[in-house]
This record gives sequence, structure tokens and C-alpha cells, in this order.
Amino acid sequence: MTGIVAYGAYLPRHRLDAAEAGSGRGERRVAAFDEDPLTMAVEAARSVRRLGLQPESLTFSSTAPPYLGKNNASAAHAALGLPEHTAAYDLGGSYRSALGVLAGSTNGALVLASDVTLGRPGGADEFERGDAAAAFLLGPDEAAAATIEEHAGATEELMDHWRAPEAAAAAQWEERFAADAYLPLLERTLARLRTTAADHVVVSSPGARTAKAAAKRLAKFGTVAALPGVGHAGAADPLLRLAAVLDRARPGETILLVSLADGCDAVVLRCTERLAAGRATPAVAEQLAAARPVRYLDYLRWRGLLDRAGPRRPDPAVASAPASARNRGWKFALQASRCGACGAVQAPPQRVCVRCAAVDRGKPEPLADAGGTIATFSVDRLAFSLNPPVVAAVVDFDGGGRLEMELTDADVTRLRVGGRVRMVFRRRHSSGGVHNYAWKATQDD
Repeated sequence: MTGIVAYGAYLPRHRLDAAEAGSGRGERRVAAFDEDPLTMAVEAARSVRRLGLQPESLTFSSTAPPYLGKNNASAAHAALGLPEHTAAYDLGGSYRSALGVLAGSTNGALVLASDVTLGRPGGADEFERGDAAAAFLLGPDEAAAATIEEHAGATEELMDHWRAPEAAAAAQWEERFAADAYLPLLERTLARLRTTAADHVVVSSPGARTAKAAAKRLAKFGTVAALPGVGHAGAADPLLRLAAVLDRARPGETILLVSLADGCDAVVLRCTERLAAGRATPAVAEQLAAARPVRYLDYLRWRGLLDRAGPRRPDPAVASAPASARNRGWKFALQASRCGACGAVQAPPQRVCVRCAAVDRGKPEPLADAGGTIATFSVDRLAFSLNPPVVAAVVDFDGGGRLEMELTDADVTRLRVGGRVRMVFRRRHSSGGVHNYAWKATQDD
């Protein structure tokens, strides 16, 4: 049997309040201007990798992947610095994809699910959606933090939520239709489980009315978990909600996870004594508490929903495919080099050591998980950015190495020489349909 060996989740820092948009109550999580489903999936996976675990394969699920045709999982594979023999695949582009992968995957699989979701501005579902990512590493029961005891699934064609490939925002049918269709399907699916009583119940559905009605039905089986302040996170939603419950569950407790999207999936899990060892940090609750407000107009610009005049300069050059391939370790995994003769760290890697002039003595030195200190910085309020001002910082890495980097999600009121930063994988720019990914620094909260 396959269980969950470790898990982690990622919530972007930005929170959008409905009152900011004049839409009443509610709030949702918002990916930053330089984040997308791939960068968020990498952040969720990094939290799991810090536990010292090595996956045997990687899958990526999203309803809004950065590329179609090209395997997005390959970029996540590169950013995580995984070995060549670790297989990486995109699996599915629907709300149901990630849970199907979780229920049917084999030992050693790192399951990534991530989404940036959109509702039409002013629409009823604008604040029912949210952006987030989750990562689950699967393995044998004897090593599991939570074992998968049962899974019952049912498939039914329902046109309740969909997005045309050329559309930015998802569409939905009248909510009463979906709720009336899903509830009988839920009852039939639950009837195929040996047991439905649980200590915790998790409900996921892209329809708020459906989720509320299902939660009411499921309350007789256990305490239904809530996750306010996020919104439905697309393909990542069931795994994100499961991660939030695993954060506070105790060994021996059971969880009933129900997802209602193009059918019904019900999964029963049991927490083991290894639960604490499989928890990546920070927890979902900690990330919820660390939210920063974002202005509605900024959110609209970040998503391309508000046309804004661009800079009066040429568009950025398309990222070179040959150059990216030659420098894959540096560009995607932030691998510098450490001189084998004198120990100096070169960032980016160099053939000739800048300290002792030794030639071809460098060995890969990963910096993605190394903390750093701001040596100096500048704040540019004239350069074009979707999130001005542009902050550049010279970072001294712990253990050696110095690099000038862009500082993202910066709070300029807290900037200081000597401030601590950590590395994050972000999108630098997009041009010609090519996304230029790079590592940036962010203030260490």
C-alpha cells in the first residue's frame, strides 16, 4: 500500500480583501506578479525536500500551467536539482487531477499541485477562488506519516465549472444545478467505503454552494475542517486542505477527504506515529497569519485584467534556449561552484577561481537553500515593474559567495544593510511566449 511520507504547502504572501474591491465580505490568496503555478509548486516541493527526502518521480498538476505542449514538470525537476534519472511528468489540467494522482500513484512519487485561479472581476466567484500549491511525497506504509486506508471514486460528466483554453477566467453554471447533481453522487460514493466515521472531514469543490451542502451532509461523520481566507485553489485545493488538517492532526486519528469535481472522490487516511516527522514547515496556519494586503488595482494589473501602459523601451529579449541549457544548473537550481583548491565560492560558477586562479577545480555548490545577508541595496522608483519599486540587493551567502539579485515582495520600510534574506524561484519576465525563470531574494520573515 502507498501512504503519505511527507507533505508541504505554499500560500503566496498577498491577501486580497473583497472590501478592497467593493464586493462585500471575503478574502482570497493572490500570487505575486512574478509567481505562477510552476514557481509556487517549486516552493511547496522545496519545503518537503528540506526534510532530506529524495523522490523517485515527480508529477505536476495545474489547470493553468505556464506551458501547453511543453512538460512543465521538467522545469520543476531542474529547479529542485533532481538527478537525471528521476522521471518528471505533467498529469492533468483539471480540478480532479491531483487527487487522482495521489490516490493512484506509486511509492516514491512527489505529487505537485498548484494553481493561479481567476474569476471575472465583479463576478460572484471572484473571491471564491485562490492561489496556492501543495506537495505530497508518497511511500510505503511502514514509512508513512499517514496511510491511505480506502479510496472510492465515481465519475460523472457535469458542465458546472470550465475554462476555455483561450479564456483567462473560469466560468460556471448556476450553482443549484451543481449542488443537486453532486449530493446524490456523494451518497453513492460514501456507500462504497467500509467506514466513513472520521476525526476530521475535508471537503473540496470549486462550487461554494456545493461545498457548503456537502459539508452539512458530512458533519455527521466527523468535524468538518474550514480553511478561511484562501478560496478554492484549483487543482491544488484538495491537497492544500488536507495539508492544513494534517498540520493539526494527531497520530491514530483518521481523515475523510472528499472532492467533488467532475465526479466524486472519497479517501480515508489514518495518521501514524511518523506524522510529526513528515510535516514540512511553515505550516498552513502560519502562512495564513503572515498575509499581506494587496490593492485591487495591483491585483488586476498582475493578472493582465487591467491594461496599463508599458515602459517606453524595447520588450525584453526572448530567453535563449541554448544558453538556458548550457547553464541549467545555475539558472534553474542556483548551483554556484566551490573551488577545490582554496574553498572560495563563485556565483555564478567560473572555470578560473577568482581567489587563487586554479583552473577547472570547481565543484557544484547549491545556494537555493542557503540564507544570505544584504551587503548593500538600491531602490529604483523609475524602472518599470508591475510591482514597483524595483529593489536590487547585493547578497552575501552563508558559507561563501556574493551575488547581486532582485529583491521580490520587498517591504522597503524594513530594508537595511545586514537584513536577512532567503532565495525564491520566480518568473523574471515573459517575452515571445517564453517565460524567463530565475532565482530572486526575499526578506526573511
